[in-house]
Amino acid sequence: MTERDETEVREEEPVVVRDRRKVDPESGDLRDPEDGEAVEVPAGDLAGTEIGGAADEAEQAAPDAESELAKQLEERTADLQRVQAEYANYRRRADKEREQLAASGKASLAGDLLPLLDDVERAAQHGDLTGAFKAVADKLVEALEKAGLEPFGVEGDEFDPSVHEAVQHDTSPEVSGPTVTTVLRRGYRFGDRVLRAALVAVTDHEPGEAPADAGPAESDAVAASQPGAEVPGADAPIDPPVEGELPIDGDEQRN
Repeated sequence: MTERDETEVREEEPVVVRDRRKVDPESGDLRDPEDGEAVEVPAGDLAGTEIGGAADEAEQAAPDAESELAKQLEERTADLQRVQAEYANYRRRADKEREQLAASGKASLAGDLLPLLDDVERAAQHGDLTGAFKAVADKLVEALEKAGLEPFGVEGDEFDPSVHEAVQHDTSPEVSGPTVTTVLRRGYRFGDRVLRAALVAVTDHEPGEAPADAGPAESDAVAASQPGAEVPGADAPIDPPVEGELPIDGDEQRN
């Protein structure tokens, strides 16, 4: 049979339309199920049958599927939170390292300019820092201090071996402890980092001498406190002679 003949046969077959409505559209009454028509049956009535068993299994598998989805969602959420925390920590470390590198670069540059600052300071002490040279020097010092450079080391500071380098030592009763009395070269720090220690002369307390402003009584007390020192007036009579009588020495009077 040719393709044309098959087309003519299909065109001659009648089209059958089945009305599967349960309610008669004309009378409004329920129709009886006809042979071969589909009939809706509640799922509970199909329990135990092949179709009903499949429905029960589907209902039982639904909570398991929901539990599995909830578990997967929880795992994915935990993974996302962990990734976010790791990224936040990475950003903090990167920012901190960048700040440290920037501070290290500034400190290195400031350390290279310290000899120039020493020359500027010596010129100021000799009165040679004047005019345009002084204006440029002031701008340089201001820029370095704004970047974080801080000088230290002045006369009268308490000696600190972590920031002071003692090149001269002396003693004096006028100080109560190791004290910076002369600054030979100023020290500098950049933030918490000491770029250069200050060269200083240190004077320590000398307990053997009385202070310069001490009175006679204090001087006698200090002298008497020394080992083997003689107390002034120890051999002198305690009572002066009265009307030509001989003085009584200390031993007789005590007896």
